[in-house]
Amino acid sequence: MSISGELFKNSNNLSDKAKKRFSEILKLGLVDTLVWLGIVLLHCATIPSLLAIMSGLTDRMPSLDMVLFIWAALVTFMIRAAVMKDILNVITIGGGFVVQAVLMALVLYK
Repeated sequence: MSISGELFKNSNNLSDKAKKRFSEILKLGLVDTLVWLGIVLLHCATIPSLLAIMSGLTDRMPSLDMVLFIWAALVTFMIRAAVMKDILNVITIGGGFVVQAVLMALVLYK
């Protein structure tokens, strides 16, 4: 085999490896984005009802079981993020807990 043929064969292997690696990175980025989006959506589940209570639009609190299940899911996400050392998710979940606690305190002590 000639030198140019050998180089062409190696470049194809490199190209295939690069495509495979790019695909893996893209999948990982998509998965991480979906996990982060899920965490944000869980945090946002109770905020509309808390804001409606604070503004006087309603006097009905969100059901306790819904809030407990949402917070349990967030705690499991927090444990996962801490174990995986995923700082973005730790900050997002921690910040969400603080915002929800402040909103609940404002509702309860208003």
